[in-house]
Amino acid sequence: MLNEKDYDYKVSAAGRVNLIGEHVDYCGGKVLPAALTLKNTVYVRANGTDKINLSWTDLPDKVTLEIGKLDSYRDLKYAKYQAGSAYFWQKAGHEIIGCDMVQDCTVPFGSGLSSSAAIEVSTIAALATVAGEEFDPVEVALLSQKAEREYTGVNCGIMDQYISACGKAGCAVLLDCKTLAREYVPVELGDCVLVITGSNKPHNLVESKYNERREETEQALAALKTKAEISCLADLSPAGFEKICGVLGGKVLDRARHVVEECERVRLATAAMRAGDTVSLGALLNASHASLRDLYEVTGKELDALAAAAQSHPACLGSRMTGAGFGGCTVSLVKKDGLKDFEAHVAKEYERATGYPASFYDATLGDGIIAEKIKK
Repeated sequence: MLNEKDYDYKVSAAGRVNLIGEHVDYCGGKVLPAALTLKNTVYVRANGTDKINLSWTDLPDKVTLEIGKLDSYRDLKYAKYQAGSAYFWQKAGHEIIGCDMVQDCTVPFGSGLSSSAAIEVSTIAALATVAGEEFDPVEVALLSQKAEREYTGVNCGIMDQYISACGKAGCAVLLDCKTLAREYVPVELGDCVLVITGSNKPHNLVESKYNERREETEQALAALKTKAEISCLADLSPAGFEKICGVLGGKVLDRARHVVEECERVRLATAAMRAGDTVSLGALLNASHASLRDLYEVTGKELDALAAAAQSHPACLGSRMTGAGFGGCTVSLVKKDGLKDFEAHVAKEYERATGYPASFYDATLGDGIIAEKIKK
């Protein structure tokens, strides 16, 4: 049983829901995610050794990492995210001191709500905090992304780690993934709420087609560069894309078209949120899901059934998969007065279609990194 007062600091980082802008972060696009109050919390204390002792509130495992050998733990089942984060923080020139860390994660694993980013970001922030070092959340995010890409083998974009570190309660973040410029956009939905629904089909991005999709977009970019001076797919407007997309074919054409059109949906969705136009926002969520299903092919039976169940209810203005896909969650825009009936309807229709129960998660929007000294 965890006793907070046995530790010196409590450091957390957020899970996230991406409202719109899927599979465009690694293509230089803008995304519109929000940090959640679902988070990974690290309880940490210095131990005067050259080791990091890891434990978890929900696992019996205990793992010890030697600070001088942080590059050697890539095959660990659970601790590789922490080891990779510590390794790249150290490699960037930051001091790591021996410490005991207990990890407590309320982000459902495999849900598409970025438990891995929350773990990476909170681990680095905790290592800095216990060493008495102030940290830059953006640097923490960038090194966490490096850990996921180069240590655990998922060639991810920057969105998940960035929002986990830099999120703000009550807001989405319009993040330009090419420049890292950000703008906070208040999430004011009038008589509607966001509902996050889990498919209960966990995803594993290492084993999924995630890296394959990245390779396909890179193929598309290389071909399109022969026709236009662009640095990334997000540089193209839908009209500009149509003029030169004849150099592409098959699945590569589909992947590129999704990216370009999804970037435009992010622009329109941001404008709709600022105007309080929930009807237009809902329609854009539906269009995003259709594109992810038909052009990018990252939804699958479960997410399609979940989105279809949501979209068929009269209180739902729109619903889409959120996250990388291949399992995970949907996010839906639902009228408050129909919320209970909506959840009952989705639960019934989804289980009928798949045989799985659906889960409904708290969609409260929270802050990114929070570091606190524990009062004794």
